[in-house]
Amino acid sequence: MTNRFRNIILWVLLLLPYCGCAYLWQWYQAQLQQMQNATVILISKQEKQLRVINFRGDELMCVPVAVGLNPGDKQKQGDMKTPEGVFTVSNIHISGDWKHDFGDGKGEVEGAYGPYFIRLNTPGYTGIGIHGTHLPSSLGTRATEGCIRLNNADLERLIPLISLSTVVIITPSSINFNASGRSY
Repeated sequence: MTNRFRNIILWVLLLLPYCGCAYLWQWYQAQLQQMQNATVILISKQEKQLRVINFRGDELMCVPVAVGLNPGDKQKQGDMKTPEGVFTVSNIHISGDWKHDFGDGKGEVEGAYGPYFIRLNTPGYTGIGIHGTHLPSSLGTRATEGCIRLNNADLERLIPLISLSTVVIITPSSINFNASGRSY
């Protein structure tokens, strides 16, 4: 083995741990940044409130919402109930030009979902999400077909705080329980 080849190998062996440490430091910083941006959406069907809480437990946002017209946990498509449990954001759609017919004889309503539709991963059900509204007076009530509806301006504030896979926790209302304490 020549001295030059031996010196090259020696330098590689000396620099390898440094390069590995630099890579690990970059990876650690990226993970830390993701954690610092981590938020949870907490929706209380009892209070009809949506809260955004960061990884430190700080409340970043608390706004009124409308939830499913009927009390209880979602049992089947079309039951007008908001599902309860732990879900994740599966997609964020731009929905400003979406239309919806609420079946009230008024036909399709433009802008019914507001500027965004935050689709939730709700196993067994499709089309459940968090979205804006054309009817702000419905906030704080039971008025939806199962989605969570909020003011369009609040939705605009929410979008930068979340990402795909954000955890969404939807808690039940006390009206969901009968006199014996059992849910229905």
